[in-house]
Order: sequence, then structure tokens, then C-alpha cells
Amino acid sequence: MNSYKKAIANILEGSGISINGPQPYDLQVHDEKLYQRILRSGSLGLGEAYIEKWWDSDDLEEFFFRALSADLQYRIKNNFNSYLQIAKAILFNQQNKSKSLKVAKIHYDAGNDLYQAMLDKRMIYSCGYWENASTLDEAQEHKLDLICRKLKLSPGLRVLDIGCGWGGLAKYAAEKYGVCVTGITISENQANLAVENCRGLPVQIKIQDYREVEGKFDRIVSVGMFEHVGYKNYNKFMETVFKLLKDDGLFLLHTIGGNRSVKNVDAWIDKYIFPNSMLPSAEQICYSIDHKFKIEDWHNFGLHYHRTLMCWLQNFDKNWPILSKNYSTQFYRMWKYYLCSSAATFRSRKNNLWQIVFSKENSIVDYSSVR
Repeated sequence: MNSYKKAIANILEGSGISINGPQPYDLQVHDEKLYQRILRSGSLGLGEAYIEKWWDSDDLEEFFFRALSADLQYRIKNNFNSYLQIAKAILFNQQNKSKSLKVAKIHYDAGNDLYQAMLDKRMIYSCGYWENASTLDEAQEHKLDLICRKLKLSPGLRVLDIGCGWGGLAKYAAEKYGVCVTGITISENQANLAVENCRGLPVQIKIQDYREVEGKFDRIVSVGMFEHVGYKNYNKFMETVFKLLKDDGLFLLHTIGGNRSVKNVDAWIDKYIFPNSMLPSAEQICYSIDHKFKIEDWHNFGLHYHRTLMCWLQNFDKNWPILSKNYSTQFYRMWKYYLCSSAATFRSRKNNLWQIVFSKENSIVDYSSVR
């Protein structure tokens, strides 16, 4: 066994993962240069090598679950890519108005056909709520209704949806609760389809950065967008929401959250999936609301995201024969890697899914938790 392979075998100890072993979650190596590549480039090298078919695992989600549960990511020393990414995050605002557009172009504008094939009928690209749900459509509808009930929506209220996606929440809230919604997104593909989806309803869709919004709203909601704000902008985001929210209003933040405060995201995710993104910690969120908001409710249902992602993977696989006409084999492997690794982060409890309800610090709002 060469020294690189031995080093990787030592790193895998305690995870139950073997090199070329008989279990479906074992690492099946097709190119012996893989070991050196992982040691040299860490998670970026591991992910790129998978796309290039240097290795496989028959149960990729279980592979990641075991690797994350054993904290294998901390056994590989930081490499040049890691140091460079951290330095960029510290020295520059990676989520300013111009740089924040990158994630829209690379990820959210990847193709509406991809998301229509993968998501539920309402095209909700965030965690479903599986309490009393048996299908993805039900889980997403239950999540939308949960949000509306937590916000105490009633006819005539003005709602701002920051990061409105394809308009699923805006449409649901307008139809079921009679509210007027302004939805903003930085993705042209999302905005175009959202306009179609919400036609005939009191919903206005805008291609706009959250820092440019003006007006006053009774309720503000942001679902799956805060992950793109960045630690340098958390205060600005909360200041903006505070300015836009009426004094007796409510703000609901639905976001993935990490257990540790960080200033960057995994190098592979940053390059291939969510450029210039990062996950907030509870500490970072609480610091950003100081002297602005008080917390009315904090709900964690991270395990629901594992089930959601596995449904997305199932839909993606089922519809691949059609999608393959527009997307390459390399894209298939990249997307499968993304969905499986993400699902494992929630199953291993490295990531959480938080819904947090805020009211203004000096307001007196009669609020009780909703589940």
C-alpha cells in the first residue's frame, strides 16, 4: 500500500468505510491518483474526482453520512484552497450586490426544466415539513401553511417575500390567506416563471436585491435565501428588514444553520453549487439582531430536510432520461454528489433547518408558537 493510500485508509478508520470494500457505502477507487488528490485538495479534490469518475460509492448518501458522523472532514489538514477561500471571505465582501449575482447565474438559472423535474408541483426549493405528510407535495404545502400561520396572515396584509424563488409561497399566501405579496429574487429565470405562476393574484414579482427594497410591510418572510447573505452582511440584512417592517409586524426567517460559526462554505459547494454562500450559526444570527429584534419562536426541523433532499434525488434520477437531453453526464454526477452530500449533513446533524419568528424589540406583540 503506497503512503497516500495508507494515509486515506487511516483517515477512514472509525467510519466503517473501506477502500474497495464489499459494502454499498464503501469507497470504490478507479484511479489510484485519488488518494494524493484528496490529501492535496481536500473536499474540492474529492468532489471533482467523483465528477471525473475517479471513484464511486453505490450508496453515496450513506458514504457521506458515515464520513460526517466520524468527523473525517477535520482529519485532513487545511490545504492551499482552504486557506485561499478563508482569506477571500475575510478580506472581501463575497456577497455584495455584484458578487451575489453569481449564485443566480450558476445555480438558480441552471434551467427551470431541471427544477420542474426535481421539485414538487409548486416548485418549492427549500425544506418540506413532513409532520403528517406522506408525499413531497404534501410536505411542501404543509410547510407553506406553517409559515403563513406562524406569520398570522390575514386578508389585506402587505407581505414582502425576500428570495421568492418561483413564486410558490407568494401564490399560496395570496390564494389561501388573501394577502398582497411583493416577491423579490435576483434570478431572471425564477422571476419569469414566478410572474406566470402568480398571474391574476395580488402578487408583484421584482428582480431586485434586498438592499434596494423600499416601503413598509406588515409581514416579511425569507425562505432559503439567508444562506447567500454572508457574515459581512448579516447586520445590513437585519437593518434592512427592521426598516421595512411595520412596528407591530412579524418577520419569519427560514434558513439552514450550522453548529459552528464560520466565514466560508465547503470549497466544492462554493465552486460548483452555491458560489459565495455560507451557513449562519445561531450565534451569528443572534448577534445580527441585537438592538433590533426579539425572538418570538425558534423551530428546528433539520431532519425533515434529509427526507426532502432524498425525494429530490429520487425525482432527479427518475427524470434523468429526459433531462439528459440538455445536461451532461458530468452534470448528473455533480448534482447527485450535491444532493447526497447535502442530505447527509442533515442526517448527521451537522446542519439544521431553522424557522425563526422575530418581532421588533420594542413592540408588544401577542404571539404564541405554532407547529
